[in-house]
Amino acid sequence: MQSPVRFSSCRGVAFEIKPHENPFSIAAPSNDEPKGSKRIWLPWPQSFSKVFSSSSINRSASRASSHFCDLDLDGEDDISLEALEEGKDEEKEQELTPFPSASKKEQPSKPARKQESRLSVILLDQGLFTVYKRLFVVCLTLNITGLVLAATGKFPYARNRATLFSIANILALTLCRSEAFLRVVFWLAVEVLGRSWIPLPIKTATTSLLQSLGGIHSSCGISSVAWLIYALVLTLKSRENTSSEIIGVASIILSLLCVSCLAAFPLVRHLHHNVFERFHRFTGWTALALLWAFVILTTSYDPKSKSYSNELGSRLIKQQEFWMTVAITILIIIPWITVRRVPVKVSAPSGHASIIRFEGGVKAGILGRISPSPLSEWHAFGIISDGKTEHMMLAGAVGDFTKSLVSNPPSHLWVRQVHFAGLPYLVNMYDRVLLVATGSGICVFLSFLLQPCRANVCVLWVAKGIEQNFGKEIQEMMSGHPEDQVIVHDTAVLGRPNVSQMSVEAAKKWGAEVVVVTSNPEGSRDIVNSCKAAGIAAFGPIWDS
Repeated sequence: MQSPVRFSSCRGVAFEIKPHENPFSIAAPSNDEPKGSKRIWLPWPQSFSKVFSSSSINRSASRASSHFCDLDLDGEDDISLEALEEGKDEEKEQELTPFPSASKKEQPSKPARKQESRLSVILLDQGLFTVYKRLFVVCLTLNITGLVLAATGKFPYARNRATLFSIANILALTLCRSEAFLRVVFWLAVEVLGRSWIPLPIKTATTSLLQSLGGIHSSCGISSVAWLIYALVLTLKSRENTSSEIIGVASIILSLLCVSCLAAFPLVRHLHHNVFERFHRFTGWTALALLWAFVILTTSYDPKSKSYSNELGSRLIKQQEFWMTVAITILIIIPWITVRRVPVKVSAPSGHASIIRFEGGVKAGILGRISPSPLSEWHAFGIISDGKTEHMMLAGAVGDFTKSLVSNPPSHLWVRQVHFAGLPYLVNMYDRVLLVATGSGICVFLSFLLQPCRANVCVLWVAKGIEQNFGKEIQEMMSGHPEDQVIVHDTAVLGRPNVSQMSVEAAKKWGAEVVVVTSNPEGSRDIVNSCKAAGIAAFGPIWDS
């Protein structure tokens, strides 16, 4: 029997309170196992089953996770972070499903290596020189350089237009998070670079850049605060040339930007994601409204007469600050004017997951957002579609909202009709790709099997109790494909695999140019690192963005 373990999860990021064995490991085989047993067959039809060498199934020591993208081998209940903080967490103990060919007698346990918390993996174990952090440093360095030059009198334009540089940073950070704008950017990247003669390093560099734009977003947020502080200092030094209203509005905007930046601090963002999301959204909207007031006040104010001019329109159209504010407003409004309440059909193949159906086909690699209350929370999911008349989402029951989809299926949900592109969409930029998913993460990749796409893909899926947890429909979607294109490992039957080693072997056999992973933080990290060590480009979720 496994010792009890507590878990919590927050909006797709899983945390554990007490470590135990890795979901990527299995119990050591018994000595009674026949020595001739060298291979393990998947319990799937020959048309798409796969044979693994027994060397692919290893012992390892790491942590399990409550996130449904994880292997979820021990059947623990998923506990929300909010419930855990309130002391409402529960513990559940369940016997591990035995590995079919192993002896049922207890195996002596081996000492595990030093454990680390899940939060430390997300916050600290992403590397000091990731593309995200490099973009952050480069952008921040450029802004600091500009500030220093302006303060020393070597950049007079910036000194005289410090607020313009602050607004420019706000525009840049908005572009980096605009789903409509990025949908166009991702499409252009695929159209321009999705050709066989384009060198692979250019494609992987572009993928890394587009995946890590959050580094620019974060850096521009801090830089906008720095430029606004500098502008306020200059304004206060010459108060006779401005009005108290302008200083007051600018000070409130500065306060709101500071609150937004503090709410986005990684520790706060991961531990209190709902707080972060609401603060970020509502402080941003308030700051935008005040930015309009600031632009209008500064444009219409006449320092000579100490009054506001009536010739506002003719002055506004000549101001760069005005046009940047217009662009920021349009980028923020676009997703919201496409919000609709639509009918949905929700079915639950098990208590662990639900399938949500919508009208309309969607291209492979596109993601979508749904919400029970559009002003408070949005949840992003991969979209499964054959590109024709319908699409659906597979939601693992890991939080309050996703659990309610199972226990109390809604008839309508709010959606953003402008779907957004992410890392999966860039699969179309390559020729041969290995897609690795654990648990409900398969929903991100299923569309590549259901509709024609540019890339030749091989899908490796590791999950527990495929038919029981995901239903026959998902199982059938994985069937009927060439046997070398789909690899399925049901941990309820075959035990815990070394997914990293399986991924490397599958990538080499498929001749993959790149590996794309959707798993939990530890699993994604280990698979990506193993593939890179084997000389194969690999990408997984960005947890520091």
